[in-house]
Amino acid sequence: MRKPITLHDRRDSASLLDWLDTRQNYERKPPRASKAAFSLGRMRRLLEVLDNPHHAFPVVHVAGTKGKGSTVAMLAAILDTAGYRTGRYMSPHVHSLGERICIGGIPILPAELAAACEIVRPAVERLDQLADRRDGQRLTWFEVVTAVAFVHFAQAGVDIAVLETGLGGRLDATNVSRPIVSVITSISLDHMKLLGRTVGRIATEKAGIIKRGCPVISGAMHPAARRVIAATARRRRARLFQYGRDFLAEHLPADGDPLAAGAVCVQPPTGLPHAAPIHATLGMAGRHQADNAALAVVAALLLDGRGFAIPEVAIAKGLAEVQLPARIETIGRRPVVIVDAAHNGASMESLIETLAVPLSTHRPRVLLFSASGDKQLTDMLVPTRGWFDHVILTRYQSNPRAAELERLVAACRTAGLQPPQQEDSPPAGFHRARELAGHQGIIVVAGSFFLAAEVRALAGFTGRP
Repeated sequence: MRKPITLHDRRDSASLLDWLDTRQNYERKPPRASKAAFSLGRMRRLLEVLDNPHHAFPVVHVAGTKGKGSTVAMLAAILDTAGYRTGRYMSPHVHSLGERICIGGIPILPAELAAACEIVRPAVERLDQLADRRDGQRLTWFEVVTAVAFVHFAQAGVDIAVLETGLGGRLDATNVSRPIVSVITSISLDHMKLLGRTVGRIATEKAGIIKRGCPVISGAMHPAARRVIAATARRRRARLFQYGRDFLAEHLPADGDPLAAGAVCVQPPTGLPHAAPIHATLGMAGRHQADNAALAVVAALLLDGRGFAIPEVAIAKGLAEVQLPARIETIGRRPVVIVDAAHNGASMESLIETLAVPLSTHRPRVLLFSASGDKQLTDMLVPTRGWFDHVILTRYQSNPRAAELERLVAACRTAGLQPPQQEDSPPAGFHRARELAGHQGIIVVAGSFFLAAEVRALAGFTGRP
């Protein structure tokens, strides 16, 4: 049983969070330059000083453009249900840093975070001094948090950890791990300045997580991405399981409630011990969640042949129980309020596809939108054309990356949307959206994790769903 959190623990945690926030954080301010800002060398040196905590447990490593967080959560829930002490590392968080680092689905406590930081901090400061004398490339915020997660998992004695990449894959801080299974989810255009301006180039970065001899499961459907992943798997002699070729998933919509999650039927790859279709209820809404569930199921079946006994009942229970905030999440009913962290064009398309029925049956329909300035804003807004009676643009307050209202207005114009309304902040935008929607309408909040977090907080949702 975990000990109670004291005021002293909270102060220690706050102090260490302040220390973390002095570091370069690319989630708040993307690097100006290029991939040169990223290197695995710093991360490897840090972990060596810490006696390589990431080697203390087996890993499933997950990369992709969209769906990777849901896939990580699903697989971790399956492993939890099967009785394994499972570490889960995800990003970004919605409300608090602790959401990123979980064991058994429970976020790290402030006292535990402080303890892990205290182990990592001296090593970081030692390497900072060396960096200042050499190239000035200090460890980043994400690198330090990743090391904290590894230390916490090692100290807690997890049986396995499921890790989500932060950005890309090849040069991501998590890519120092030694996975026993790798997973690549759907790939589309995002972070193009850093990862490349074509799907093929982005896939090359994501495929960087493929390790020699380690099986890889791919949910990529774009032909260019599939070619890159297949070629990389061949070079590294990694057995590839490709969605649509080796395994399939069918989404089964829920009866009656168009906002309910529904179910999935997964047809596993031939040649695995379990060849029969697997049926399970889903805990998260959306046709795309069936695809993510299929990746998690195949990963679980591969683990079942690598020392982890995972019965089918654990797969079904894990998929049914897992939920994440801001993934087509209903936080209100009068009016209906849907919050989603869709942050690129492909994610917005999936969102609109999922909400087609409620958007067709509720009036008025209101979109509250904000996004980061480095996103393809027009591509994000095009899928919403014709689906909303009102569009409200705003700027989230919690992160300086928020796009200026002028840019959002221009993107709406280019996307062919009606002239939008503008509000300076999410509270003002959400208040206006509720006025416009009335009791019978629907509000969709989308464009960014940061907007989702601020609106969830306004509605009284400040933790896990």
